[in-house]
Amino acid sequence: MTAEALPRPAVCPACVVPLPDMPLTDAPVEGHIILSLPTIHCAACISAVERGLADAPGIRTARVNLSLKRVTVDADPDVTPDHLVVRLAAIGYEAHELDPSLLSDARGDITGKNLLMRLAVAGFAMMNVMLLSVAVWAGAEAATRDLMHWISAMIALPTIAFSAQPFFKNGWSALRVGRLNMDVPISLAILLAGAMSLFETMQSGEHAYFDAALSLTFFLLAGRYLDHRTRASARSAAQELAALEVPRALKMVDGVEVLTPVAELAVGDVIVVKPGTRMPVDGLILTGESEIDRAFLTGESLPAYVGPDTPTSAGEINLTGPLTIKVTAPSKESALHRIADLVALAENSRNKYTSLADRAAAIYAPGVHLLAAIAFVVWFVISQDLRLSLNIAIAVLIITCPCALGLAVPAVTTAASGRLYRKGVLLKNATALERLAEIDTVIFDKTGTLTLGTPTLNQPESYATRDLKLAIALARHSAHPLAQALAALAQTNLPDVTDVTEVPGRGIEAKLNGERVRLGRASWVGAPPSQQTATTLQIGEAPPVSFTFSDQIRPGMTALMAELDQMGFDIHLITGDADAAAQDIADRLGIQNVTANALPEDKLNIINKLAQSGHKTLMVGDGLNDTGALTAAHVSISPASAIDAARVASDIVILGRDFSPLSDCIKTARSARARIKENFGLAAVYNMIAVPFALLGFATPLMAALAMSASSITVTLNAWRVR
Repeated sequence: MTAEALPRPAVCPACVVPLPDMPLTDAPVEGHIILSLPTIHCAACISAVERGLADAPGIRTARVNLSLKRVTVDADPDVTPDHLVVRLAAIGYEAHELDPSLLSDARGDITGKNLLMRLAVAGFAMMNVMLLSVAVWAGAEAATRDLMHWISAMIALPTIAFSAQPFFKNGWSALRVGRLNMDVPISLAILLAGAMSLFETMQSGEHAYFDAALSLTFFLLAGRYLDHRTRASARSAAQELAALEVPRALKMVDGVEVLTPVAELAVGDVIVVKPGTRMPVDGLILTGESEIDRAFLTGESLPAYVGPDTPTSAGEINLTGPLTIKVTAPSKESALHRIADLVALAENSRNKYTSLADRAAAIYAPGVHLLAAIAFVVWFVISQDLRLSLNIAIAVLIITCPCALGLAVPAVTTAASGRLYRKGVLLKNATALERLAEIDTVIFDKTGTLTLGTPTLNQPESYATRDLKLAIALARHSAHPLAQALAALAQTNLPDVTDVTEVPGRGIEAKLNGERVRLGRASWVGAPPSQQTATTLQIGEAPPVSFTFSDQIRPGMTALMAELDQMGFDIHLITGDADAAAQDIADRLGIQNVTANALPEDKLNIINKLAQSGHKTLMVGDGLNDTGALTAAHVSISPASAIDAARVASDIVILGRDFSPLSDCIKTARSARARIKENFGLAAVYNMIAVPFALLGFATPLMAALAMSASSITVTLNAWRVR
């Protein structure tokens, strides 16, 4: 690979400020190529990618979706995804092919738009009906009062039928299976308030409560919309994992390479995997030598040398040399697919978590119905007045504060989300804060999480200038991570090397003034192996020079560890990397519990065992090998630089490189949980005071609606204390 074709850091001045998500692109059309772009961040990235692809021959259009971090390309049939991946790498952007058939159609947040539309209609109708009610409250009588009530009915009834549908549907769904939820009393209160108001209007009654029914609908829709805004809009992590599987492979048929769908590969088939491409299936190398990047699957920070008889797994990236591989497992039984299955199982387990709101609703809903039913029966027996008994029952349903309970959680979560977003933290799950407040154990992955995953040369000033410049000149011809770390060093007047050759799995060999020079593995240049991560330079027969590297600790991580320790958390490091690399990072950060060489299944098993012993775990990771653990943990966090599937599997995403906001995130979660409990307490105290008035017949539905509005405002103001 030439120096011009190697990945370089993207020139992206706008990346320092995260922008709001751009509009979603249309769903991919069959035949289009879809690539995942995990490193794009902003408008400048969009422009650079689209411009870089549009200039390529055979490309008709290229549209970037910043929300999903994907680009959809409309290209001629002879343009392959591999061509696009190489082209994007040349301009500094990492790209991976996604299988369009395994991705859902994302045309926008339809549910959110639906709720917002219904909220707007309810708010507009509520204001108009309240204006009409002013005339009635001012003393309008007879025909004038009836006219105002009928106009209010014509506005309110269609609005209730339209705007309150989310509550009606959810309530009916619960009743059909013989259970109660919060939407059942809400629906009853809205329907009975509307029906009773219509009845009063038809009887020329003095009081109608259309404004109460509409205000109830409006406040509850506001809570429902706030709740929706806090939820993740991403698709399933298992689906994202499956889409990462390479959809096609080069199968050898009678000595000819034939592009074949991976689903059609059988055990025993022979395929060719070229440098820079991902392994499509599990297999065994027949011929060829190379280095493969296993970081996404195992967490190993450095590429591993592979040769004949070496097993490989789907999802690994071939770096330096072409490989001929014998298929050992069909695509549905690959390591990548097994991880997807682990994620799917863990997702089902996470969905069993019961939020505070759900637990409150389980107690609240039957209690409200019982009180309203008792009020109706008792008053009907006492008064024999159906209208009076219904009014009191409706007042009980309204005054028992479904709004305050409906707003208790989403109002707090939204306030906390805004606070954390300003600190560079995104909440993706509605119950993430509740679960985060309960944790007692924190588990970290290593590469890309505790560290930045980018090796850095130790003490560059300690090397001879001639050796360093020659090493940089050779390194610029390789895609190996250590070579890239050397190539990134700013040096001028580099020596001219000729006859440059990259030996797969070994290193770079060239000529300098007719003398052979090598940069690569210690064993290749005849040097003893280093105890540290290193690459070795040899000039002719001179003694070799070893360049040692260390992975950079992520900014803020040292301070975070000290703070987590002070907060009393049990801290673990679980990584697929080697013992020495894991222990080095653990020693530098003061972590006592270290597990190295861990497979994805091992991480998941450790979290499950901790859960069985009563621990609530926070998992922090960024790789494909972390997705099962991220989903199985009580709550999970990933950095924005994580692979797409890890971000989807996580409850919380930290946008910047600095992880110090994580401790503030935990403190905010504990504060938010306290505010939620306070809101439930406020609602309970309010009900203890207000419900007796309604039961005794002292509160009309209108008074109940005003009291309900006051309680909702109180709950909302208390929620904003989180900010």
